[in-house]
Amino acid sequence: MTDPDLSQRLANVRGGIADAARLAGRSVDDITTVVVTKFQPASLVRELLELGVRDFGESRHQEAQGKAAELAGTGIRWHFVGQVQGKKARQVRAYSSVIHSVDRESLVTSLATPVPDQPGADEAGAEVDCFVQVNLTEDPARGGVSIPDLAPLVERVLSAPGLRLLGLMAVAPLGADPKRSFALVSELGAQMRGIAPGARYLSMGMSQDYAAAIAEGATHLRIGTAITGNRPAAVNLKTS
Repeated sequence: MTDPDLSQRLANVRGGIADAARLAGRSVDDITTVVVTKFQPASLVRELLELGVRDFGESRHQEAQGKAAELAGTGIRWHFVGQVQGKKARQVRAYSSVIHSVDRESLVTSLATPVPDQPGADEAGAEVDCFVQVNLTEDPARGGVSIPDLAPLVERVLSAPGLRLLGLMAVAPLGADPKRSFALVSELGAQMRGIAPGARYLSMGMSQDYAAAIAEGATHLRIGTAITGNRPAAVNLKTS
């Protein structure tokens, strides 16, 4: 049975997205909500499936791989939204429909190279959708490519076999005005379409700032606790 609180949280967020889209003069049908289930059990993912959710985000490879295996055949589209370790890149690709965090040329090389002996390698030749992550801070540990290095990385993705560039992803810096941050990402996205005309999507906006992201053109929201509730301790999860 579905948790009524989960149903209500999902309904509240869906309502908030609809309101923000209306204020921005946009169609809610143009916005994909990726429910981030990091540290949440597979049972909660199943509940959300019953509520009509199909797009789920994970940011830890081991946990994501376990959930993808347990929930195989359910029609889930897995979005990997965390930083990808180069040595794990090919495994992440095997279960991901979309990778939101491409941020360096070496990762592009790893993602574009199929490995026959990896799980899911029979699908490794198919295209995988991806976003290039932009770092809006001066801290390289935050993940993402620096703005000056963005165009060369976009060109590298475009030339890589098996990768389809959807657009740009970003996280609003802590303490910054999210609307201004997202406006910058939108501007960068418009500039990048001079190189990649089909890369028209923007992955930005989380639980606390998705309305501002929608106002600035977000097409993919990554929302966790506003829908899932507080995360349990990772040590209690079988998939951690």
